Amino acid sequence: MGWIEHAIWWHVYPLGFTGAEHTLREAGDSVRHRLADLTGWLDYLVELGCNGLALGPIFLSASHGYDTVDHYTIDPRLGDDRDFDQLIDEAHARGIKVLLDGVFNHVGRDFSMLQRAEANGPESDAAAWFRWEDVDGQRRAATFEGHEGLVALNHDHPAVVEYVGDVMNHWLDRGADGWRLDAAYAVPPDFWAGALAGPREAHPEFWAVGEMIHGDYVDYVTASGLDSVTQYELWKAIWSSINDVNFFELEHALGRHATFCRRFLPMTFLGNHDVTRLASRIQRADHRDHAQALLFFLPGVPSVYYGDEQSFAGVKEERLGGDDEIRPPFPHGGEGLHGWDTYHRIQELISVRRRHPGLQSAELEVVTVENAFLELGATTDGARLRLNLNLEDEPRSVPAGQVLAASDGSRTPGAVAAHGWQIAVLGPTSSTD
Repeated sequence: MGWIEHAIWWHVYPLGFTGAEHTLREAGDSVRHRLADLTGWLDYLVELGCNGLALGPIFLSASHGYDTVDHYTIDPRLGDDRDFDQLIDEAHARGIKVLLDGVFNHVGRDFSMLQRAEANGPESDAAAWFRWEDVDGQRRAATFEGHEGLVALNHDHPAVVEYVGDVMNHWLDRGADGWRLDAAYAVPPDFWAGALAGPREAHPEFWAVGEMIHGDYVDYVTASGLDSVTQYELWKAIWSSINDVNFFELEHALGRHATFCRRFLPMTFLGNHDVTRLASRIQRADHRDHAQALLFFLPGVPSVYYGDEQSFAGVKEERLGGDDEIRPPFPHGGEGLHGWDTYHRIQELISVRRRHPGLQSAELEVVTVENAFLELGATTDGARLRLNLNLEDEPRSVPAGQVLAASDGSRTPGAVAAHGWQIAVLGPTSSTD
């Protein structure tokens, strides 16, 4: 699927973005057509430079979207099928691909098959859909990572394989372009191979990316048939190396990242719905754009979490409601957005990537690495590019070239400002390069 080689996602958590009620019970029986509000932001993401909309959960759930009740029904807090169709049509009219969030590792307690299983017992046909465990001498459905509201599916059961494949196909038929597969790391890879078979046959161009926090990325992609996984290793190394002023940590991660990119294009990111926002994570404000420069220079499929382009702050906390700060409503009509400097900086960085699309899969060279200074090189699209990151208190001399983007807006070649960064083209490639 050639389109993914040019994809840059804007990642939205719809229930939070639109200010939806926290629970389905709070919302009552009415349908709120909030997906239409999201449709109104499509031009905003295009102007930023993105061409993909990665949606968090939009299907019927009891609360936060990851406790799915019905995978075939749009959550009434967000709208209905007609709202979905309009969003897809408006997105595609602008050349925007749409990625859906598939929660297929677990379901909410109101999932119909689970209610049948609990009514008929762990030996019933419905019970085969779930994993069971003994707790204090009683058989009960196993939960996902101890969350009582999330019940783990049995991925060895053929009916579950068939069900997940049918759900994916249903929404691909309706116009979706791909799936993010939640908690893929908790699912046996051969399950995906079976579930993806039917959708692949019907929609060979769709993209499937699995959420992987740990594990052997390459082996998992190979065994599962997924196209990609989320690059948490790189995410951690970027902010940690900048905060600790230790680019040697990033160098190590870049070596592993290169091995992944030779096999597939990972989904790269600086923030998402599960982690503390970049503006709260990186301690020095003048170092945050160093991370953005890395995101759009490094190979992979970049994703911008909504609000990060406006320097939204937010800390994730391990408590009830601890995700609210990182999943806030987006200001209605844009009123209250004050991070336009960051927005325009990301526009500039995406523009560089659009002019040099080979960066998406380029082989990187670590030219110079020190604790507080890093120079990366990439030869692509007939040009030799350099990214220089400086965390030092003094300016740094670098090879002169045409400056494409810089932290201080300067186009002065041959120097990187103190605590600054710069992307430059050193010149065209030659037969000796």
